[in-house]
Amino acid sequence: MNREGIIQELKFKAVRSSGAGGQNVNKVSSKVELTFDLENSNALTELEKYRLRKKLSSKLSKENLLLMQCEETRSQHKNKELVIQKFLETIQVNLIVPKRRRKTKPTRSAIEKRLKSKKRAALKKINRSKPKLD
Repeated sequence: MNREGIIQELKFKAVRSSGAGGQNVNKVSSKVELTFDLENSNALTELEKYRLRKKLSSKLSKENLLLMQCEETRSQHKNKELVIQKFLETIQVNLIVPKRRRKTKPTRSAIEKRLKSKKRAALKKINRSKPKLD
C-alpha cells in the first residue's frame, strides 16, 4: 500500500455540521466528508482492492466508493486530519492477511488424561447410585 499515493487520491468536501453549536454551526462548514474511489485507485494492487471490497462491503457504496466523515472538532483542518487518520487505519486493518489455521492432533498424553478424567467421573456417578440388593 502506497500511503502518499492513496492520500492524493482522496476527495474532500466540507459540509455544515449537525447538532448544537449555536451560530457557529449555521455559518461554518467544519464537517469533512472523505471519498475514496476503490475501483479506480492506482495506489492499490488488484489483490488489495479485492480484499478491501470483500472486507469493507458493508461500508462501500454501489459504485465502490468508501465514504467517511468527521465532525468531532470545530476546526475543519483538524477534522480533515482525523478523517485521514481514520481512513488509513481502516485500510491498514483490512489489508492484514489472516494466518492460515493449521490442523492439529491432540497429543497422546492429552488423550489419556481426558479418558482418565472421564473414567473418574463415570465411577463417581456409579458410586452415587443405590446399591443393588440381589
